[in-house]
Amino acid sequence: ISVGPQYSCVGFLLVLFSWLSDQASGQIVYSLTEEVKLGTPVGNIAKDVNLVIKELGARGFQIVSGPNKHYFGVNSDTGFLYVKERVDREELCPDSAACSVHLEAVVNRPLQLYRVKINVLDINDNSPVFPVSHMAIAESTMTGTKFPLLNAVDPDVGSNSVKNYKLSSNEYFSIDVNTDGALVSAELVLNKALDREKQPVIHLLLTAVDGGKPPRSGTLQIFVNVLDANDNAPAFENAVYKVSVAENVMIGATIIKLNATDPDEDINGQVVYSFSSEGAKDILNKFAINPNTGEITVTDNLNYEESSVYEIRIEARDKGHTPLASHCKVLVKIIDINDNAPEIKMTSLYETVKEDATPGTVVALITVSDKDDARNAVVHCYISGIAPFLLEKSYRNYYSLKLGSTLDREKTSQYNVTITATDEGSPPLSSTSVITVHVSDVNDNAPRFPEPVINVYVKENSQIGTVISTVSATDPDENENARVSYTLVDSGSLNVPFSTLINVNSASGEIHSMRSYNYEEVKTFQFQVQATDSGVPPLSSNVTVNVFILDENDNSPGVLPPYSDQGSVNSENIPYSAEAGYFVAKIRAVDADSGYNALLSYHIAEPKGSNLFRIGTSNGEIRTKRRMSDNDLKTHPLLILVSDNGEPSLSATVSIDVVVVESKGEMQTPFRPVPSKEESFSDLNLYLLIAIVSVSLIFLLGLITLVAVKCHRTDGSLSRYSAPVITTHPDGSWSYSKSTQQYDVCFSSDTLKSDVVVLPTPFPPAEAELISINGGDSLKRNQTLPKSEKVRWNRHLTSRGFLISSSLVLRWRLVVSCSLSLFSRCACSSPECPSRQFLPLVLQSWSIVPVRYFVTSQGCGQTHRLAFHCSP
Repeated sequence: ISVGPQYSCVGFLLVLFSWLSDQASGQIVYSLTEEVKLGTPVGNIAKDVNLVIKELGARGFQIVSGPNKHYFGVNSDTGFLYVKERVDREELCPDSAACSVHLEAVVNRPLQLYRVKINVLDINDNSPVFPVSHMAIAESTMTGTKFPLLNAVDPDVGSNSVKNYKLSSNEYFSIDVNTDGALVSAELVLNKALDREKQPVIHLLLTAVDGGKPPRSGTLQIFVNVLDANDNAPAFENAVYKVSVAENVMIGATIIKLNATDPDEDINGQVVYSFSSEGAKDILNKFAINPNTGEITVTDNLNYEESSVYEIRIEARDKGHTPLASHCKVLVKIIDINDNAPEIKMTSLYETVKEDATPGTVVALITVSDKDDARNAVVHCYISGIAPFLLEKSYRNYYSLKLGSTLDREKTSQYNVTITATDEGSPPLSSTSVITVHVSDVNDNAPRFPEPVINVYVKENSQIGTVISTVSATDPDENENARVSYTLVDSGSLNVPFSTLINVNSASGEIHSMRSYNYEEVKTFQFQVQATDSGVPPLSSNVTVNVFILDENDNSPGVLPPYSDQGSVNSENIPYSAEAGYFVAKIRAVDADSGYNALLSYHIAEPKGSNLFRIGTSNGEIRTKRRMSDNDLKTHPLLILVSDNGEPSLSATVSIDVVVVESKGEMQTPFRPVPSKEESFSDLNLYLLIAIVSVSLIFLLGLITLVAVKCHRTDGSLSRYSAPVITTHPDGSWSYSKSTQQYDVCFSSDTLKSDVVVLPTPFPPAEAELISINGGDSLKRNQTLPKSEKVRWNRHLTSRGFLISSSLVLRWRLVVSCSLSLFSRCACSSPECPSRQFLPLVLQSWSIVPVRYFVTSQGCGQTHRLAFHCSP
């Protein structure tokens, strides 16, 4: 279809569609004539790439690259590629016969890239024009002389460019049209000798005709001035000169020296050189010619990427009164050097990648290019440094940046991926581009507590709402995935709901008490706190909280019957003949608290400074200090104060009236039975009888135990354990031995008090064992006094120089006190130990609650350990 001169008003469209399935090109090629109307469809690109038209909008189908001016667009409703801006082939490709526009289309989900090439076809929309219109020819010019005419300029190409020249009819000149490939030039030929006197100026009309359909033409009025005299023109050796110059040639360098000769003499033979193509500004900006020598020099930097060939027309003119000139053409070929580093361009980029993205996920599309030529334009692209990404070549200079391994945002939340592109020039040039890839968080980490178990100690009677502890869990995720809330998890250890005991602040993790705790009711309880993040799905973890209630001294001592602390006065009778130390009464009291808060002491509050009675501070026994005198009152009112050891101390009082009677028959009271004659023998005889019976019983039980152990001992156990042996001694003592350890227990014959001596053998013993005094199995590692046994030890050494001083009172349901201080003596036969030495045994623990007590003795190179177990 040809377009006439009225194309600006009425545009005709020629859309030539061709689908190229060639695997080597991988492109969609369309053809379009220039100057079509805006909105003209070029082709249905969606249909040609097999895309569903309805999905174009959702998948973000768009043109992502192309020339600086956006000539084309895509209709996402129809899938057609259409013209957005005026397409002028002469503007797009002014120096190229073939003209095309390269586009890139991208569609997401999945990410795909399509390359589109649009060939812009030329229409005959430009007429040839001429730059000059004057000529001067000497009259002595010989017939047949040719005068080159400057080519008409036609921006169109191909068949629409200048194809012929026509000269108006005249008697002197004709035109000679030369065709050299696509280049058509014309020369004016003198057919008849000129006669200036007859016709000094000749008017010619030159018409340039292009090959369009219909053809377009341009005319030029040529005024030929006929000059007289000089009839020889300078002549070049060649009509065309070719020279090659590297693009990095220095400014001022001479690329060629021309020489034209003129046979005339004097000024008619002097030649002046100049450029004849004044209209070619790029020639004048890049090169200069010496008018006298004909040397052509470089005046500006040459760039192969701007122009690879320069065509310079040179004119040699003499200095005659009628200057004659000749012309030649210099073709300057620019040689490419590797002076351009590769360029890296992001075609498409996902700025954020989820940390759970699978390897192989496409992160970005990258295009590399190099303006150089040949090997200098061959580019290789790779990733510099270490990063979990891969660079994969997809087509020519197109690369895909893919995920190479799994990501973890908690370790690295952002990657700066350095892409390096290097060409194959010598030396090679390279360029880098940094792509920032942000890793988005997914909820893959549960909150974590610093410790799995937290112990909290709370005083009883604390105020409701007190913050007893604060739990805190950390989550390495971010934003909502790291926002932690706390909830209470009932462990079911108590029969009451935990919400009545404690409350957890869901935001801060503060644990508040919901009641005032009572140690006597609840001593400890356990629950769990769950920390849950706000991710989808949420993740959680638990921490166990053990709450221990600390006792406070909030209970006063309570006096046990038969006495009362309710204000009533109790009465006790004592005989006038009572000796010093006579037992009057025993006050018993208990305290609901524990520890030191329950450790009681007894004192006589009134009368203060009493010199007649005393009370045991630990056992509450009231005894006389001295015998009665005639000056003493018959009735002695006593106020007994029972105090605990808490801070502050709490107490209770008991009022007792001690009445002095003349005879024992008057002593019977509701609290004291009258002993019969059989029971009236002295305390000394009673203690001796108890001691004898106890020793005999212990000896008998030990003997039975020894026989039982030996009967049941196996051969294998004999290699590991030696039977305990209980042996009596002439002095009345007994000893207990196990393996290489021996402990001797000696009871003195003192009237009221006895000795207990622990005698280790020279062999290093293992842990000692407590022997049950009621005949229990002595093979057990630890023995416990029976529940019904009431043992009271108060032994004090009087004659042997060593001491076991103890006040060990064990009662069923109550341990009033349990203290032990022992002195041990060790026997050895070494020179360093010539005689028996007395060594202190150190009590390692003390408590009022049931516990095992260990006593350690060090001496004679040995360490002895004796275990006592006090339990209620």
